Amino acid sequence: MSEAVSRLVTGGGRRWLVPLAWSSLLIAACVGMPWLEGLFRLVEPDSRSVVYARADFLTLLGRHLLVVAVAALAAVAIGVGAAVAVTRRAGRDFLPLVAQLASIGQTFPPVAVLALAVPVLGFGTLPIIVALLLYGLLPIVRNTLAGLEGVDPGVREAARGMGMTGGQLLRQVELPLAAPVILAGIRTSVTINIATAAIGATVGASNLGDPIISGIVNGNTAYVLQGALLIGLLALTVDSVFARLQPGTAQER
Repeated sequence: MSEAVSRLVTGGGRRWLVPLAWSSLLIAACVGMPWLEGLFRLVEPDSRSVVYARADFLTLLGRHLLVVAVAALAAVAIGVGAAVAVTRRAGRDFLPLVAQLASIGQTFPPVAVLALAVPVLGFGTLPIIVALLLYGLLPIVRNTLAGLEGVDPGVREAARGMGMTGGQLLRQVELPLAAPVILAGIRTSVTINIATAAIGATVGASNLGDPIISGIVNGNTAYVLQGALLIGLLALTVDSVFARLQPGTAQER
């Protein structure tokens, strides 16, 4: 019994080695960026400063994560809720409308959303959260619809035959069976928005986009590389976490 428990714990720990490795590399890059000054000096030999120093990289990382997390939670609540509503008998007529609205949200450029949102919401974090919310809805809505529609009708009939109500059927049968597909949509949405969030720096939302925008404005390629490197490492870290959460993928990777 103790050997079985030990194997389970060991196996569970190994599942998280890759996310741990990426996250460790991300933190090390944030903390150790000043030590790479010599390397960045090769990229920008004539610049007075080659390491972005207007804000601490760990602080920028925390702000970046906060914006993406808030937008993701809102997108999941709205996207999954809307998809569930239109797959019920009473909401079926609205299914094409919800799918089209979600598509429009992603095809509308985030920069345009910011341009429209800033006069109403002001500069800062709120406009970029709205932009990320709209941009991240499509994969969540589509995958939730696909997951719920993909549940075997025979399973539904068997659940109803057992006396389950509509709510019980949704919570205990449909959502658990559709969870892997829904989670894949959330994974895609969050990963895309990690990169998209960088444009928030243009409207005063301080995050890992700050070095990139500053580098573009000042013609400093080293700043751009630093922001891009950290955003890339963050995307890999989050994506690897989702890979471990998805059923059937943790054992394969």
